[in-house]
Amino acid sequence: MNAKTSIAVTIAGSDSGGGAGIQADLKTFSALGVYGASVITALTAQNTLGVTGIHDVPPAFVGAQIDAVFSDLAVDAVKIGMLSRPEVIEAVAEGLDRHRLATVVLDPVMIAASGDRLLVPDAVESLRALLLPRALLITPNLPEAAALLDEAAATTPAGMRRQAERLLAMGPKAVLIKGGHGEGPESVDVLLDAEGVLELSAPRLATRNTHGTGCTLSSAIAAGLAKGLPLRAAVEAAKTYLSAAIGAADRLEIGRGHGPVHHFHAWWR
Repeated sequence: MNAKTSIAVTIAGSDSGGGAGIQADLKTFSALGVYGASVITALTAQNTLGVTGIHDVPPAFVGAQIDAVFSDLAVDAVKIGMLSRPEVIEAVAEGLDRHRLATVVLDPVMIAASGDRLLVPDAVESLRALLLPRALLITPNLPEAAALLDEAAATTPAGMRRQAERLLAMGPKAVLIKGGHGEGPESVDVLLDAEGVLELSAPRLATRNTHGTGCTLSSAIAAGLAKGLPLRAAVEAAKTYLSAAIGAADRLEIGRGHGPVHHFHAWWR
């Protein structure tokens, strides 16, 4: 008898340049041995130089995709990324409830690596109220954590811990604040869960090819959870995978701007 196939679903926007969003998520799932399915919430006209357009998928059709996928596939974990409007956030929250989905990694995508805003301002409160309480883990970077809390970005691990505590009080089971936007030789992420605080450090690598790092990390965590790893083990494995993908990014020559990380660094030679 064959072993059960681990399945993860990404609910996010599409990146036409292939480096972030749905495309990065599906590449990550595949690289980590997990079958990936998708619910597309928005289309972006995007490349390594920036975002030139966003076309939102109607909320009812987002719900239809959720129902189609989850009524058929035995889904083990869900990653949520770009949700640009309150109505789409509401459709996703209702879909999670309909299908009783609990293993949810929420990456609160607000601004692209190019600096382009991906979330309309009035959607932030919907994100706080409707999706944070439904998440097993949220994975904001430093600017996203600050935006969720309406305060300045943290500049130290101690500041990150304080912000993680405030975000945890909003309802998620765990918070991972990513330190990639910080400074210094080490990139420090801070995880706060039921066991307490865990700091994860990795050398800060010198490359401009960092497009899709947040999407890749959150989908790698979802892949680990889909395969049955405990939360902390899934986060640690995802951090290791992403660090290697960033380290190999300069082996790719993609575009003229911020290129993608190398999702298949272990496979392409």
